[in-house]
Amino acid sequence: MLNVGKIEEGFVLDHIPAGKAMYIYHHLGLDKLDCPVAIIKNARSNAMGKKDILKVECDIDSLNLDVLAFIDHNITVNVIKDGEIKEKRKLELPRELVDVIKCTNPRCITSIEHELPHIFYLADEEREIYRCKYCDVKYEENDAGEWN
Repeated sequence: MLNVGKIEEGFVLDHIPAGKAMYIYHHLGLDKLDCPVAIIKNARSNAMGKKDILKVECDIDSLNLDVLAFIDHNITVNVIKDGEIKEKRKLELPRELVDVIKCTNPRCITSIEHELPHIFYLADEEREIYRCKYCDVKYEENDAGEWN
């Protein structure tokens, strides 16, 4: 059995669908942080069968919870202080995303005015649909199930 040591201060992202840890690692910009990160792939899970886990030893404020919730709001964020879980945060879909995803509509003002932020609002929470604030085009993942 694999044993990864505990962290003293930071956060643990739990209940990540198996195979998604590297995707989350990249989109949260964890590769740009100067702190230890443990990536556990395909860990056994009673609830999920298999899951990934990320352990990050740095301040929780360096984590963009909106990006994480957009990727998968079912991920649990465990905040660690003094080697113990001090808080478990459940994520909710963000009401608004700023410069997380980009509008693909070539007629959108953001394709001409490059300094404008790309802003999407949650149009339908039940179906997890986001729309561009400027042109109202629905955001859709690409064929690979990824976003920009």
